[in-house]
Amino acid sequence: MKIGLFFGSFNPIHTGHLIIANYMADYTNLEEVWFVVSPQNPFKSDQSLLNENDRLNLLKLAIAGDQRFKAIDVEFSLPRPSYTVYTLAHLTEQYPEHEFTLIIGGDNLQNFHKWLHFEEILTKHQVYVYARTGIVEKPLLSNHPHIKLFEVPLLNISSSYVRESIQAGKSIKYLVPEPVKIAIEENNYYGNKE
Repeated sequence: MKIGLFFGSFNPIHTGHLIIANYMADYTNLEEVWFVVSPQNPFKSDQSLLNENDRLNLLKLAIAGDQRFKAIDVEFSLPRPSYTVYTLAHLTEQYPEHEFTLIIGGDNLQNFHKWLHFEEILTKHQVYVYARTGIVEKPLLSNHPHIKLFEVPLLNISSSYVRESIQAGKSIKYLVPEPVKIAIEENNYYGNKE
């Protein structure tokens, strides 16, 4: 089976993430999209990072009932910080029957040459890049035969915007799926700092 791996902190999962995953499942040759919750991104500090199991649970709430999507916690048991090359090797060993493709944003492609062992990733896997419609700038490596660019309808939503809205006492309705909104409110995740 051809599986797309969508890595992220998902701090929290939001509607923009789901639109990207839905596009990849519907408009490419990927049969499933697995959301890989990163406990610690080597390029980000973890100052406002919700507990990894809470982020995983929010993700499961967001994708419940959609058979094309799966939430996985594979990086929770791997050495930290998490490096994509090691996670891919682990998943390939664990699921030899699957073919794994990376799903990354155009912003990540700009820095892909800085990723640990990026050449090994490109040798063994395809990389599907979601770019904003109308973006014409070609990032480094965009002509690589294992990299494919897709124009995806993106929402200008970020997890940090969702967190800031919560802390400012604003509604996050429509920014996140309703079950995620309810769980965030009930557990006071990213609570108002007052």
